Amino acid sequence: MTAMIQLVGLEKTFAKTIKAVQGVDLSIAQGEVVVIIGPSGSGKSTILRCMNLLEVPSVGDVYIEGQNLVDKATDLDLVRAEVGMVFQQFNLFPHLTVMQNITLAQVKVRGRSQAEAEAMGMQQLERVGIPEKAESYPRQLSGGQQQRVAIARSLAMEPKVMLFDEPTSALDPEMIKEVLDVMLQLASAGMTMVVVTHEMGFARAAADRVVFVDEGRIIEEGTPEQIFNHAQHARTKDFFDKILHH
Repeated sequence: MTAMIQLVGLEKTFAKTIKAVQGVDLSIAQGEVVVIIGPSGSGKSTILRCMNLLEVPSVGDVYIEGQNLVDKATDLDLVRAEVGMVFQQFNLFPHLTVMQNITLAQVKVRGRSQAEAEAMGMQQLERVGIPEKAESYPRQLSGGQQQRVAIARSLAMEPKVMLFDEPTSALDPEMIKEVLDVMLQLASAGMTMVVVTHEMGFARAAADRVVFVDEGRIIEEGTPEQIFNHAQHARTKDFFDKILHH
């Protein structure tokens, strides 16, 4: 079976000297939920951003369903359309309504009619629990609602994979749960997901596999039970000591 995402020998160097990622191999199966954790500046987000070539690896290969994104012959836009991405910042167009934000790429990239795109948009807004906000503008929404719109916008493209880059870190504490709840539903519905997050409760509840990254390398990976309760590596234990005792 072809992995949904495969990273082979991934390295990323910034400014010729800073090795953000050094020699990462990672394979993610269809329907798997993988949560990447680690200290700030450990390279977690860089690894995630290499998965759809938002960051171009210095060395190594990135495969989505067996297609190498690093290969010049690969149509990146075509592959990227299969990979949804949700960022810290919601990246919604402020001058467009929620529905317009959600239909834009469907029409342009997926070639759907406006009516089809709107029907899909409504379906996804219902999925994230805010169908009544379709005609609102982003500024009229809370941060949590804006992030749920951003998730709905990604889902409307019917991607095969969803990447989340610290999706709750810009939110006020009382809004984090509403976004994580949507992500939990997605995970239980079988979406392939890769999530970089500081939310350990989410990692415990949703992850099939937790990957601990430090200094650009995968230090340890396993089930949430293995990683949280029986970490093998001193650096992993040290990381948990720091975050759990704050």
